[in-house]
Amino acid sequence: MALYLLFESASGYSLFHAYGLDEIGQNTEAVRNSVLDLTRFGKVVKLVAFHPFSSALDALNQCNAISEGLMTDELRNFLEINLPKPKEGKKVKFSLGVAEPKVGSQIFEVTKIPCQSNEFVLELLRGVRLHFDRFIKDLKPSDLEKAQLGLGHSYSRAKVKFNVNRVDNMVIQAIFLLDTLDKDINTFSMRVREWYSWHFPELVKIIGDNYLYAKIAKFVENKSELCEIHIPALADIVGDEDKAKEIVEAAKASMGQDLSPIDLINVQQFAQRVMDLSEYRKKLYEYLVTKMNDIAPNLTSLIGEVVGARLISHAGSLSNLAKCPSSTLQILGAEKALFRALKTRGNTPKYGLIFHSSFIGRASTRNKGRLARYLANKCSIASRIDCFSEMNTSIFGEKLREQVEERLDFYDKGIAPRKNVDVMKGAIESIGSQDADDGQKDEAFAKKSKKKKSKGDAVNGEPMDEDKPTELVTDGDASAEPETEKKTKKKKHKLAQEQQEDGMATEAVKGANGHDTEENGTAKKKKKKKDQEELDGDVQMETEKKKKKKKRARTQDDE
Repeated sequence: MALYLLFESASGYSLFHAYGLDEIGQNTEAVRNSVLDLTRFGKVVKLVAFHPFSSALDALNQCNAISEGLMTDELRNFLEINLPKPKEGKKVKFSLGVAEPKVGSQIFEVTKIPCQSNEFVLELLRGVRLHFDRFIKDLKPSDLEKAQLGLGHSYSRAKVKFNVNRVDNMVIQAIFLLDTLDKDINTFSMRVREWYSWHFPELVKIIGDNYLYAKIAKFVENKSELCEIHIPALADIVGDEDKAKEIVEAAKASMGQDLSPIDLINVQQFAQRVMDLSEYRKKLYEYLVTKMNDIAPNLTSLIGEVVGARLISHAGSLSNLAKCPSSTLQILGAEKALFRALKTRGNTPKYGLIFHSSFIGRASTRNKGRLARYLANKCSIASRIDCFSEMNTSIFGEKLREQVEERLDFYDKGIAPRKNVDVMKGAIESIGSQDADDGQKDEAFAKKSKKKKSKGDAVNGEPMDEDKPTELVTDGDASAEPETEKKTKKKKHKLAQEQQEDGMATEAVKGANGHDTEENGTAKKKKKKKDQEELDGDVQMETEKKKKKKKRARTQDDE
């Protein structure tokens, strides 16, 4: 029985024919020895057909299908075209060797081609993989390596299901850059203060903020040119008119030395750089806030954006932080103090990066360690929810923050906090109510859209029967007949309404006075009969009038 080999590479499908098996024998060890020698292996295995992939996306789709044990239409067409076609009613005299048993079973179910996957076939495919670039002409080894590398990256990225919005590496880089910018802005602003103080030393005592100092240094330039005309502009920068007047008065009586125009230009340029850096720092902080709300909303709502980002960056990633126990998270950032305490057998640190949280600052010195332990416990819960939960919600973080507030009140005032089970149940219920509200909003929006569509159809469609204008008829008899019919219909409708009202009244009164209701009922029946007789009489009168009119019309026509 002939043996064909199906080999799936990064560049395409290839089909080989193993026809010289007698030379190496049906032994795996013999195959292993012959695989390394291309001259011997080339006599056994020869290329039958090669089908290259059209694009990288096509290669990825084919690779995904084979990994899941599925046969694509492209692979089926390739096998049906290149494999020998069996005669009807006779057994197939060949088999197909495949690397994946699931693919082989799928091929056999669809095309009835017998497939095999054993050690012997795998060794042959190993030899094919080793010498693949030599079997196919015009295929360089470098091209094959590039195709394998690109397909490997795209396949792994698709399997991992990479979410771009939840990349914690961006948070780590942002918090590192934020800390670096803080240091650089402080050093640069101190340099601006020292440099400009040679010219205007009194400004340091008036303005304490670094950003405002750089802004005013750029605005003032030469202190000798500063006068009362510049007070409104200075008030806009400083935000206080009194300070602006104080700056002008200090400039008039300043003890600083004069600077050359080139020195003043350099001071202005440096002050502008400090202003640009501080403005970029604000934008970077806003970016960090948005990224933290996307990546770790519960940790952010519990402990803040900056402290949460520092914890993630120190741990290495959000998943590493979620794997940390609360005892490790409590002293995260105080490793030197911990090992020093272990070495000297002293007291271990109570907190690390968590110390920058506002909760520990609000606690008393006696309760700082206890609150740090409790806060680390809640931070570990929040980080695990953020890491392993698919829902992007901050409800759990808000509930955990309420628990920390209650624990603070318990330490200060002795008010007993709620249990963790009850708080988590409340959080789950609030999430369920949120989902229900969202569903109701969607349904209401869908109903509104349907109503709008129906109204638009009614406006664009034909006018309703009531809106249609009545056609005028010149003949007097014809116009009189519909009017009489409308009058009779109105009278009958009024009588029916009166009957219904009378029936409701009789049922209400029956419970109180049975005998009186019977008498009233008989009287009402008589009234109804009279009304009906009167109506019948009116109808007869109208019909007689119609007959008389018709007779008059006929006599006039005859005349």
